[in-house]
Amino acid sequence: MRNVVVTGMGLISPLGLSVEESWKNAIAGRSGITHVTRFPKEKYPTQMAGEVKGFDSKKYFEVKEANRYDLCIQYGVGAGLDALADSGLKITPENAERVGIIIGSGIGGLQGISQTTVGLANSGPRSVSPFFITSVIINMLSGLLAIRTGAKGVNYGVVSACATSNHAIADGFHAIKRGEVDAMIVGGAEASVTEIGFAGFCSARAMSKRNDAPEKASRPFDKDRDGFVLSEGAGIFILEDEEHAKERGAKIYGRILGAGMTADAFHITAPPEDGDGAMRAMKLAVQYSGLQLEDIDYINAHGTSTGLGDIAETIAIKRCFNKHTKNVMVSSTKSMHGHLLGAAGAMEAVLTVLALKEGIVPPTINLDNPDPKCDLDYVPNVARKKEIRYALSNGFGFGGTNASICFGKA
Repeated sequence: MRNVVVTGMGLISPLGLSVEESWKNAIAGRSGITHVTRFPKEKYPTQMAGEVKGFDSKKYFEVKEANRYDLCIQYGVGAGLDALADSGLKITPENAERVGIIIGSGIGGLQGISQTTVGLANSGPRSVSPFFITSVIINMLSGLLAIRTGAKGVNYGVVSACATSNHAIADGFHAIKRGEVDAMIVGGAEASVTEIGFAGFCSARAMSKRNDAPEKASRPFDKDRDGFVLSEGAGIFILEDEEHAKERGAKIYGRILGAGMTADAFHITAPPEDGDGAMRAMKLAVQYSGLQLEDIDYINAHGTSTGLGDIAETIAIKRCFNKHTKNVMVSSTKSMHGHLLGAAGAMEAVLTVLALKEGIVPPTINLDNPDPKCDLDYVPNVARKKEIRYALSNGFGFGGTNASICFGKA
């Protein structure tokens, strides 16, 4: 079986428009959460979000082309092109069939769907653009990136709510392990900071209402948490067969060693109290990697800052690691960048790989008053310089879908 390594990464996030900027802000414990600027926020009970600031589509698209695609697709393609440039991988007619793309989104082109629906209601069918369908469908992330890069290998989109990009990473990992391809472009993108997105999550009473202090609204594992913060962006990886990467002299950020994927089969939004599905996903990821549970030093938690979710994940970690739990560092970087939904797993996986590479564990900020039921080492408020060998990055989604990825140092 082949070994799989990470040779390129791209990030467009509330913490920055690049991997470097996002990492710098993450280890500094800076929040990317601000009051909403994209639409009038006053009518909503939640008025903050993790918006991407300063994104310039002209870096990646001609103006006429950018207008044909929802912001979700623009983010994903942009981060994908950045990741490919970072990796130095050249896609040519000779290797094109050995490079694949799997990129997903939890919701996809929500803004485009919303605006087109309003236009249809107000002005009739002639107002609907001929580019409408291709501007919003989720598989256009991987399809358009293939057109832009020439990659002709396996190509599809993944949709599994907030576990989406972890599933995309896992599928790409397995495609390389099976020998179907030599390299994969994988990850997720989301652009749901829209009025319809806000209205939906506000109606579900899922989001924080700490409007007076947006930067303190996302507070995983804290007793005073009151919901998650909606965010947007994209995270993309270049994965390669290790020998393929070494032959071309690629830099290697880290290794992907395994993936665990499970279902709760319990409830459409709530996790089971015993965290069973999450526990099994983590255990499977470690088992597939050929490691022992005692080898895991760090977990980038799903940690959404919700009442039920944070407790269930804490219980899942305790059940999975037993006595070793006290030795495992856990942090939720959502405390800084919020919840990117279908892009969350990729965003957090990038930070996990960098934590391994740099020997710095990003913090869980806003952990001022720990919930007694959340009693792990959450690396509170300040990044920790600590050499780590192996780490997990968790992603759990509505519908009870779970995916955990195991990473190792280069």
